Amino acid sequence: MNIAIVGATGNVGRKVLEVLERKNLPISEIFLVASARSAGSKINFKGKDIEVENLETFDFSKAKITFFAAGGKISETYASKAASESIVIDNSSFYRMDPDVPLIVPQVNADDLKNIKKNIIANPNCSTAQLVLPLKPIHDLFKIKRVVVATYQSVSGGGKAPMDELVEQTKLALENKAIVSKNFTKQISFNLIPHIDVFADDGYTKEELKMTNETKKILDQNIELSATCVRVPVLVSHSEAVNLELEKEFTIDQIKECLEKMEGCKVIDERQDGGYSTPLEAAGKDETFISRIREDKTKKNCLNMWIVSDNLLRGAALNAVEIAETLIKNNFYGK
Repeated sequence: MNIAIVGATGNVGRKVLEVLERKNLPISEIFLVASARSAGSKINFKGKDIEVENLETFDFSKAKITFFAAGGKISETYASKAASESIVIDNSSFYRMDPDVPLIVPQVNADDLKNIKKNIIANPNCSTAQLVLPLKPIHDLFKIKRVVVATYQSVSGGGKAPMDELVEQTKLALENKAIVSKNFTKQISFNLIPHIDVFADDGYTKEELKMTNETKKILDQNIELSATCVRVPVLVSHSEAVNLELEKEFTIDQIKECLEKMEGCKVIDERQDGGYSTPLEAAGKDETFISRIREDKTKKNCLNMWIVSDNLLRGAALNAVEIAETLIKNNFYGK
């Protein structure tokens, strides 16, 4: 089949290409699409240089599946047009809470693909995608009542420019030179910023509200979730410190066993120096790593754990491609 990628020259678009290159999808032809500014440039895919086409003039009927990896404004303008000719898998936030658009992590709620109405499927926020993966088996067995999560999100969640700025700020800081932030509200090098996306009237940020609303839509509307989202001076991979309140009693061995059986999850919890996963080790890996699994002794049926995943893969490109794989495997049911 033919596949198109809108935003092919960006961070996520290039990651989608990387994942497609190592996956065994039955691709006949691939179309790389971007803004007029990038049109005409070439990107290599499986040893072949492919010319980037102009989004404004691209014919979406040429593709069976179209990945959108270019931000909410582009999706708002072009995704519905593309969906009239192609199945759209959208990585932006624009359609995520649309009741007629399924929000999918294939290992968690693939059955929701039966409810495609607009020919559009939404990819969740990167911090949500890696959270719901380990929550799913725990919820199935012990019923999650409440989640309290603090995220430690890498700068790549904001795109290439924030990544470049972290490197530049780090150099300036080490040279004791003045720093003026361009993509952050405060200095990010050697610092943490408890603020991602815009503030709502209740004091939460949009990123925090995304985690709440998306987790409910993907997993269970009855789960209560409170999030604090923090930008940290890490290039790739998001980390999350998670506290869960469950309805049923559990043992730590039971929790580890169900996580180890969950597709896409890997438990690294040795309870010794270095016996846990960090952002650096998760970068470039498909798995979501779970460490520091322990009982919360302050309240009945509660536990803590540490979750780390490559946000450009699990939270974006990999999840999008796995949605496509699921559609193909099920012969595009829902269309």
